[in-house]
Amino acid sequence: MTLLLFLLILVLLILVHEFGHFVVAKAFGIRVDEFGIFFPPRLWSIKVRETTYSLNALPFGGFVKIFGENPSSAETTEGAARNHRSFSNKPRLVQAAVIVAGIICNLLFAWLALSAGYVVGIPTSVEHAGVGVVQGARATITSVLPHSPAEVAGLKSGDTVQAARTGLAELPSGPGADALQAFILEHQDESVVLSVIRNNEEKAFLAKPVDGLAQGHKAIGIGLDDVGVLQLPPHLALVQGAVLGAHMTTAIAGGLWGLLSQALHGTANLADVAGPIGIVGIGASAVQEGFVATILLTALISINLAIINVLPIPGLDGGRLLFIAIEAITRRPISERLAVRLTIAGFALLVTLMLVVSYNDILHLVRPA
Repeated sequence: MTLLLFLLILVLLILVHEFGHFVVAKAFGIRVDEFGIFFPPRLWSIKVRETTYSLNALPFGGFVKIFGENPSSAETTEGAARNHRSFSNKPRLVQAAVIVAGIICNLLFAWLALSAGYVVGIPTSVEHAGVGVVQGARATITSVLPHSPAEVAGLKSGDTVQAARTGLAELPSGPGADALQAFILEHQDESVVLSVIRNNEEKAFLAKPVDGLAQGHKAIGIGLDDVGVLQLPPHLALVQGAVLGAHMTTAIAGGLWGLLSQALHGTANLADVAGPIGIVGIGASAVQEGFVATILLTALISINLAIINVLPIPGLDGGRLLFIAIEAITRRPISERLAVRLTIAGFALLVTLMLVVSYNDILHLVRPA
């Protein structure tokens, strides 16, 4: 059931994207021939005025068929050159607005999802940017270094530390992040037992600090912060949702830029990039963890979908925007044959990348823990 629910969320995000194209095309008077949920073969349809709304059999998202957008289509070629309601006959700025609308809708959806999360309450650092006061803050593990004593012991990001002790000393219950860091530093030559709360269960883990993880002292390899719950009324939740959405967008864009830069230099490591299989697995786990985890992951994927579509790769919205920009500069349309060839090449690149990351997903599934 959790897997099915997350797959429906992915479909919803794609439909949100397509809905953006649909609404803006309609607003500018461009003829929209069909708005489809899922992909053909068609199961059911209804025509309202000039637009067919269809429900189809293959559950892989949705599509919008805009008159004149695809010059190679026989349906749109017929009369498109003379039709003032054709996408191809609209000013370049209008064409760009229709293409950008899908990206903007995904960002708006992420903002609203995060805002809904803040109405319920989202785990947040006490030093967060934005509005509101965090309640019930506790020392929380925010990161675990690979191959560190903490990872070997089984500690995970998100664990809330309830207490810490060694063979000779004990830290009082509910320590702050600074007090916990100081305690581990003071007992860096001893093994430390951390009692944590994970998924509403208390667990204990034993780790011994080692050299090489921190400058000037031994460490077990964890990042700590004081994290509590930030719950806001709707009007403030909208503000804080925008703040977190902006931070997430900047971070995702920066990470993608770094990955692309590494790829150009031949140093990119795709092993840690989640593909479709990995995303579905992560999503199913998030749904199991509850509403807030699902909201955060949904917003994250929606922002990822928006940013990836900005890339100037033929077959993505960014590639279509590139074509529009070139046509605006040259004041003539790109050769239909060239556009089709570049689009096919772009799809081939995307499929190749998807296969590579999916292969890594499968390796992660079958590789022993």
